[in-house]
Amino acid sequence: MGSVHRDDLPKVAYFCMEFGLHKELPIYAGGLGVLAGDYLKAAADLNLPMVGVGILWRQDYTEQFIGEDGRPYDVYPNYDYDFVKDTGISVKVRVRGSDVTCKVRLVDQYGNAPLYLLDTNFPGSEHGWMTSRLYGGADQDRVAQEVILGIGGVRALRALGIPVDVYHFNEGHAVFAGLELIREKMEQHGMAFTEAWEATRRQIVFTTHTPVEAGNEIHDHGLLQHMDAYNGLTYEQMCQIGGHPFNMTVAALRLSTVANAVSKLHGQTSRKMWKDVWDSAPIISITNGVHPKTWQDREIRQAFDKGTDLWGPHMKAKQELIDYIKAKTGSVLNPNSLLVGFARRAAPYKRSDLIFRNSQIIDHLLSEGKLQLVFSGKAHPNDGLGKDIIQDLVKMDRKYQDNVVFLENYNMEIARLMVRGCDVWLNNPRRPLEASGTSGMKAAMNGVLNLSVVDGWVAEGPQHGISGWLIDSVEKAAEQWNQDEKDLKALYQVLLDEVLPTFYQDRSRWIEMMRGSIDMAHWQFSSHRMLREYYDLMYYKVQESQDVAMVPVYQTGVDVKREQPYHTV
Repeated sequence: MGSVHRDDLPKVAYFCMEFGLHKELPIYAGGLGVLAGDYLKAAADLNLPMVGVGILWRQDYTEQFIGEDGRPYDVYPNYDYDFVKDTGISVKVRVRGSDVTCKVRLVDQYGNAPLYLLDTNFPGSEHGWMTSRLYGGADQDRVAQEVILGIGGVRALRALGIPVDVYHFNEGHAVFAGLELIREKMEQHGMAFTEAWEATRRQIVFTTHTPVEAGNEIHDHGLLQHMDAYNGLTYEQMCQIGGHPFNMTVAALRLSTVANAVSKLHGQTSRKMWKDVWDSAPIISITNGVHPKTWQDREIRQAFDKGTDLWGPHMKAKQELIDYIKAKTGSVLNPNSLLVGFARRAAPYKRSDLIFRNSQIIDHLLSEGKLQLVFSGKAHPNDGLGKDIIQDLVKMDRKYQDNVVFLENYNMEIARLMVRGCDVWLNNPRRPLEASGTSGMKAAMNGVLNLSVVDGWVAEGPQHGISGWLIDSVEKAAEQWNQDEKDLKALYQVLLDEVLPTFYQDRSRWIEMMRGSIDMAHWQFSSHRMLREYYDLMYYKVQESQDVAMVPVYQTGVDVKREQPYHTV
């Protein structure tokens, strides 16, 4: 892209329900939003013609703290975002029989990659509840929010006069934007529905994240009609797009030129999941990436670039984490003992408690101070099972005192400290449920060595004993029906036989592996590389799609191959 004038590049509008840019703008719940934030930051770095479209959530996803009983509880402060600007533009959408006014706000900290946020929560509005809380409320709340994001987002772009060549839906929440594009073509250009649908497909790409079919969002058609989500289309037309009930992922696949999974393994899983969806976009793989300037410690990066000592800046970052832990919890960790981190959304498949399941081994390691564990994460406010997981981790914190720590109210600040300051990053989900797993990429960029099962991005990254440790191989993982038992055994074996001896007895090899980790991750798993692939494999495909028929996903079977070298950004 460096040899291509910026005005010649496809102009992209990136729709996402959440954006994680920095801790002062808490309009994100987790990895999906942080990925979207890293996307915009990379677009700004590379001077690419992109805009983000989202919602200004006034009450955050949740702030989550630990009660005296060890159980998490939720707090919803009302935020006043002074730095978010009012564009003076408003648009209207129809929700549940009413015209809803959405003010268009602007976050312009990233120059050529501005973020426009729709807001119904302002003085005099009767509809503030619609953009109050991310992923909060019942099904009606969710549909209202998705109407605002999708239909309102397209109308905002029109009102702002922003030209768009490609509409990128990050997850299925933005699907109703496709309905608005179809409506425009039918009403303004006199197209028939099928013609308008086909023309709309040539403008849209879609990223899918959820690797289990049951986790993809569906809505009853009666609810969609009640909420005015049809946007002028008929029941029969909506069924053609999203089925009955209306599946947001299926609709996104049928509204797109091309779709992508977020790692190579996830691509295989997604193609199997959706192989029976007729008239679907082909699903390729573009592995996620993270923004180096946000997540990589500057001194560690400088030491890596200059080939100088990595241990000094690593120990400085480790001490920053230890000092934060002491200030927040009172726990005093030993900087000379191995520190293992685990920070993720509280979900059963992530198995945050796996390392505790053999008390004979773990008690010995923790009591002697050879191992220290720090955890963090949030559960959805309505997820009782997720809160049970956190409560169990807090029990381990209280049982093992200074050698196990749980940091409450997980956010980008805690994530930044942990991915820079731990020695090892633990990742042990049940396969194949980890679509990508960007926290491990952030850790790897800082020389924090991954100790991971082979799922998501890990199958493309760390090499065992060279730039991290793998708990199992892809081949073995595919054969496992009793993953928990086998993974626990393999985890302890690698930890006892390789990780601990290397840390305590072979510092030079450890530092060599740190360098190998940074070398492996700093470009291959960066958001800059991810954006180049989006251009090569998706955005340019939209331009080329004017004369190309859609290929059902079940006919592709494998990733689309790159037919020409990367354009240079």
